[in-house]
Amino acid sequence: MNTPFPPVYLAGPTGSGKTAIALELARIIGQVEIINADAFQVYRGMEVISAAPTAAEREAVPHHLFGVLEPSEPCDAAAFAEKARATIAEVGERAIPLVVGGSGLYLKAITHGLAPTPKSDPLLRAELDKKSLDDLVSHYRHLDPSGAEVTNLKNRRYVTRNLEICLLTGQAASTLKSEWQNNQPDLTAFYLKRSREDIYERINQRTPMMFAAGVISEVRALRGLSPTAEKAIGVREIRELLANKIDEASCIEAIQQATRRYAKRQESWFKREPAFLPVEMKETSSASSVANRILAQIPPFSLEP
Repeated sequence: MNTPFPPVYLAGPTGSGKTAIALELARIIGQVEIINADAFQVYRGMEVISAAPTAAEREAVPHHLFGVLEPSEPCDAAAFAEKARATIAEVGERAIPLVVGGSGLYLKAITHGLAPTPKSDPLLRAELDKKSLDDLVSHYRHLDPSGAEVTNLKNRRYVTRNLEICLLTGQAASTLKSEWQNNQPDLTAFYLKRSREDIYERINQRTPMMFAAGVISEVRALRGLSPTAEKAIGVREIRELLANKIDEASCIEAIQQATRRYAKRQESWFKREPAFLPVEMKETSSASSVANRILAQIPPFSLEP
């Protein structure tokens, strides 16, 4: 991305310590502003459940794209990437944009650019709107079985758009959506890598802290969530707690388990991304030592206008 100050990307699985490292990098370098690349931290009113930076942390360094959407607003990788790229360009005029997050698809949409999909065709859309949801789902499953497995098939808008893409291009929508404008971008990008045991222990410790911080009240206040916000780990589990279907101990355990599984998927994602250089961390690693190791891998000229 061509800006006076090129962006630096800091990724890693949930619980890896991205916020602490980002704040330390900002402290050491000085002229840094942090930009969110997390699918759930973009929503306001979900700060606890998404482990967003605290108010004090956000006051210490300028932060962008945190809590900028209502939980009812939809947001996908393409829409988020558009916002993020504009923010990176704007911040890059005055400071180093430090893009921080663990949502692999969102990060890759920013760094690699999603391949364009065809615009909606009014005549085809009118024909599809006449069909029942069951018929649309059946047709979509036939044309794009892999895509159907990961699509919310109860959401008529999603199914219709994906089917429309299949019919207009003659290709599976999931294939098109996995292609990129730039397969080899020139990036300064890192991902924090901890042992599986360390990550799991950090997740296990963090979850009860979320409850102490008021996550139950936070979820109770959420209304009309978008399909993206609904996917935040803990929403479903805490709703079951509020409905007296499970007790608090079982709720915490379920969230811990779901978060551990998510961290494992994130780890697998970043291992497949050669543009993101691994930064090994130990249980005893301090934020300062890790930040300095990252800085040692960044040529000085990439941090100067």
